[in-house]
Amino acid sequence: MADNQTSTPDKPITYSDGRATRLFDHFKREWQIYLMLLPTIVWFLVFLYKPMYGLQIAFKDYSIFRGVAGSPWVGWEHFQTLFTNDQFLRAVSNTIKISALNLLFGFPAPIILALLFNEVLNATYKRTAQTIVYLPHFISSVIIAGIVITAFSPTAGIVNTFISWLGFDPVYFLTQPQWFRPIFVGTGIWQEAGFGSIVFLAAIAGVNPSLYESAVVDGANRWQMMWKITIPSILPTILIMLIIRIGNVMEVSFELVILLYQPSTYETADVVNTWVYRQGLQSGQYDLAAAAGLFNAVVAFVLVMTANTISRRYSRTSLW
Repeated sequence: MADNQTSTPDKPITYSDGRATRLFDHFKREWQIYLMLLPTIVWFLVFLYKPMYGLQIAFKDYSIFRGVAGSPWVGWEHFQTLFTNDQFLRAVSNTIKISALNLLFGFPAPIILALLFNEVLNATYKRTAQTIVYLPHFISSVIIAGIVITAFSPTAGIVNTFISWLGFDPVYFLTQPQWFRPIFVGTGIWQEAGFGSIVFLAAIAGVNPSLYESAVVDGANRWQMMWKITIPSILPTILIMLIIRIGNVMEVSFELVILLYQPSTYETADVVNTWVYRQGLQSGQYDLAAAAGLFNAVVAFVLVMTANTISRRYSRTSLW
């Protein structure tokens, strides 16, 4: 029998040097790393896992006077109400449509930007351009919304000023439902594409330079090297980021939507998060809002699991 195993007629085989000892030695050796990790673990426990206790109000007739534990159970009643509520179904539809537009136009934007930056040879121009496109990410959503509202103002906005120069009448963009989605998606691309390109630039920096050298020897031009070397090399990173993006399909930017939309644009602008906000905080229907939030989370979980499974099966790249 191996040295690290002991047994007696009355006791099963155990590992005397054991995993517990090796685990203790590991913690003893790397305790500084775990100490730095501790605040993050506490944050997750307090702000993400502990609030899950309150999810049960989605299945209760919640009363703030009775509390979570004292409120009576009503089962699936709130979910039945949700799926017969036209406004909620409209919010789900708007969320999916806006997220689809974000995936179609917003997801490729940072990839294209990273590829373009990679082709810039002038270091000074490259750093300056990168700084300019990174800046909107660090601007508050309130300021971003203010810039958009000012730019599309029917009286003094730069967009309507240009339209007036062309001889057309001003357009009240932010009061017309058909314009909300293009403005919202375009604003999101402008705000986040530059910062999002950092991940892909880092992936490009990890491509083996000898591949490019071999391609130059074979007579490939820069366009061919981009298509045949750069993009295939960063494809795993692209797939990982796509899986994460799909998992956030139901999480349309709440701050920007609520700052830009108004009752006249609810038809195309109202999303699940803003509907939950109005029902929960403004109308006091916390149980119905919790049911909508739980539905949102379940859909997001299913989407990210599905995307991860498909990616792992067909590309051998996945989050786990």
